[in-house]
Amino acid sequence: MRTLNAIIKELKDLPPNRLEELYQYVHALNPKKKMDKEIREKIMSFAGSFSDMTDKDYQEFIKENKKSRENLFGRNIEI
Repeated sequence: MRTLNAIIKELKDLPPNRLEELYQYVHALNPKKKMDKEIREKIMSFAGSFSDMTDKDYQEFIKENKKSRENLFGRNIEI
């Protein structure tokens, strides 16, 4: 198994134009960070989705959304 010092020594000889690629690879090796990044990108893909709605339309959307959630998840189910 290589030691951290041996790996760092090898990194010093890496061409500067490959550092970003190396960073992305090392970053991808950490599953938690990769998952966080994927989740963040999915969430941010919705940023501004409602920006073209008027305030009135947005409030109506919120009201209907809440009503739908209550109908779907506000039921008592016996198992």
